[in-house]
Amino acid sequence: MGGLQACSERVFVQADFDRFAELSGDHNPIHVDPGFAARSRFGRTVAHGVLLMSVLRGLVEQLAPGARMSAQTVMFPAPTFACEPMAFCAAITGRSGRETHFSLEVRRIADGVVTCQGSCTVQP
Repeated sequence: MGGLQACSERVFVQADFDRFAELSGDHNPIHVDPGFAARSRFGRTVAHGVLLMSVLRGLVEQLAPGARMSAQTVMFPAPTFACEPMAFCAAITGRSGRETHFSLEVRRIADGVVTCQGSCTVQP
């Protein structure tokens, strides 16, 4: 990632997934039921995509305090599991008029696999 950036590391545990399910109302068993998730293609529970985006949004806020998000794109090329250290980064990629553009990324620290990537635009 290039440009001015804000990054942080985070390790989610199953209790984080469970609390986010309570907060969001998203009780999909792939996030909150280890027995169900063990039989899925992932083999264990995975983070809610919106949970990952919430952390990234907080990083955007550090670089553009008070700005409102006007657009975002995101994809999840790999799962984010509990108990794995993750690196979160939001980087300014450009400005046009009053808009600031960001690239967004979540990467597993152990193997470098990107689990979430995208972009967003914010305005004051």
